[in-house]
Amino acid sequence: MALRVARRLATRASGLRATTAAVATATAAAPPADFLSAVPLLVACTAPFSALAGAPAASGDDASGLRAAIEAKVPGERERLKALKAQHGNKVLGEVTLGMAIGGMRGIKGMLWETSLLDEEEGIRFRGHTIDDLQASLPAATPKGEPLPEGLLWLLLTGDVPSATQVAALKAELGARAAAQEGSVRAMCEAYRLGGMHPMTQLSSRVLFLQPKSAFAAAYGAGVPKTELWKPCYEDALDLIAVLPMVAGDIYRSSFKPSLGWVSADPSLDWAANYARMMGFKEPAMDELMRLYLTIHSDHEGGNVSAHATRLVGSALSDPYLSFSAGMNGLAGPLHGLANQEVLVWLRSVQADLGASPSTEQLTDFVWTTLKSGKVVPGYGHAVLRKTDPRYTCQRQFALKHMPDDDGFKLVSKLYEVVPEVLKATGKVKNPWPNVDAHSGVLLQHYGLREAEYYTVLFGVSRALGVLSQLVWDRALGLPIERPKSLSMAAAEKEVGQ
Repeated sequence: MALRVARRLATRASGLRATTAAVATATAAAPPADFLSAVPLLVACTAPFSALAGAPAASGDDASGLRAAIEAKVPGERERLKALKAQHGNKVLGEVTLGMAIGGMRGIKGMLWETSLLDEEEGIRFRGHTIDDLQASLPAATPKGEPLPEGLLWLLLTGDVPSATQVAALKAELGARAAAQEGSVRAMCEAYRLGGMHPMTQLSSRVLFLQPKSAFAAAYGAGVPKTELWKPCYEDALDLIAVLPMVAGDIYRSSFKPSLGWVSADPSLDWAANYARMMGFKEPAMDELMRLYLTIHSDHEGGNVSAHATRLVGSALSDPYLSFSAGMNGLAGPLHGLANQEVLVWLRSVQADLGASPSTEQLTDFVWTTLKSGKVVPGYGHAVLRKTDPRYTCQRQFALKHMPDDDGFKLVSKLYEVVPEVLKATGKVKNPWPNVDAHSGVLLQHYGLREAEYYTVLFGVSRALGVLSQLVWDRALGLPIERPKSLSMAAAEKEVGQ
C-alpha cells in the first residue's frame, strides 16, 4: 500500500512539472494571436494527471527477452567500468585548448557513449558495426531489404546482433506496449490539439504530456536503489519508443492531412511500417524507406546536441520523458535537425533558377555563386567526417534501386559530381563531401512526404532508438550528473597569462 501511495504522489508531482513545462513550451512557441489555443493546456493543470496519461504501461513482463539480455550484461559492464577507472582514471585523453572551449567544446573527449562511435574515415559505427554490416546482418522485413529498426534497437541495448526470432519477439512486444497505451495516447492527442505550432514543438510537448506515467519517476519517488533504476528507465524507454510512431503520426495527420482521422497500429506490421501507415502512406517502398531512414538516423555518438541534451538532463536523474523532450528541443534547432530542410530549400532554388535538368557547367556556376554570396552549400561537410558520409551512400543506393529516374535524385547525383570539386578549389574546406542531409529530402519527396517542416520529427523518432538506449546504460553503469567547469573571459585571460 505504501509503495502504491508513493507512486501516486510521485506521479502527480512529476505530472505537474511536466504539464507546466508543456504549457511553457506551447505558449512560448505560439504567436500572441494564438494564445487562446493554449487555454486547454492551462485548464489541464487542474486535471488529474493519471487520467490524462494513464498508469505506467509496462507490466514488468519481458516478452521479448531483451531486458533479460541486458540484465545478464550489466554486472560485467559495471566491473569493466570500475576497472577502467581504477587502472587508468588519471590517464590524459588529450589536451584542451582555449579555442576548443570557445568553439563549442568541439573535439574535446569528455563523455562515455556506448551505443555508437563516429570515425572520421569510416563514419558511424553502431556498437562497432558499420551501416554495410547492419544491412548484411540485421533481419529485414523482405529478402535483401532494409534492416528492421527493432533489430538495431536490440543491438544498441545489448551489443549483440539479434536473431530473426529475437527481432520478431521485440516487434511483438513493442506492438503490445503500443496497444496498451493507445487509448490514453489518443485521448491526449485529441483532447489537446496543438495546431499552429511547429511539428517539433508539438512533439516535445506531447512527450511531456506522457511523462506522468513514467515508471522511472515512480520508482525514484518510491526509493528504489540507484543500482536498480536502469530497469524502470528501460521500461520508460520501450514504452516511449513504442508510442512515438503513434504520437508523431498524429502530428503529421492533424497538421497536414486532418481528413485521415485516427490510425491505429497494425500488429502485423513492424515499427517503421506502422509509422508509415500512421502518416497515411501504404506503399511497400515507403515502408522500406522508413526502415532505412529510422535506422541510419538513430544515433551519431554522444556529442551532438540532441544526444548530449538527452544525456545531460538524464544525468540529473530526470526520467526518460523529460530527458528525451529536452533532446528534441535541441534537435529542433536550425544548426542541428533542420539541415535536411535547408537542403531542400536550396535544391528548389537550384531548380527554380536552372530548371529540372541543369548542366554540369550551370551547376558549377551556381555553386560558386552560392559560396561567393557568403553562404554555404547545405548538405556538404561534417564536423568529424573526412569522406562521403556512409549514410549518404546507403540512401543513394536506395534511390538507384527504387527511383533511379526521379528528377530530384538526378539533381542530387549531379551535385555529388560538382560540389566536392568546387569546395576543394576554395582551399578552405576540410571535408567537401556530402553528409546524410544531402540526400534524405529527395527520397521523402519522391514518396509524397513533401512537408519539409515535418522532417525533423522523423529524425526525432529515429533518434529515440539511440539516445534512450544509451540512457538505459547511463543508469545501469551509474554514471554521475554532468558538471563541466566553465570560465569567464577574465578567467580565460588569466589562464593564458594575458
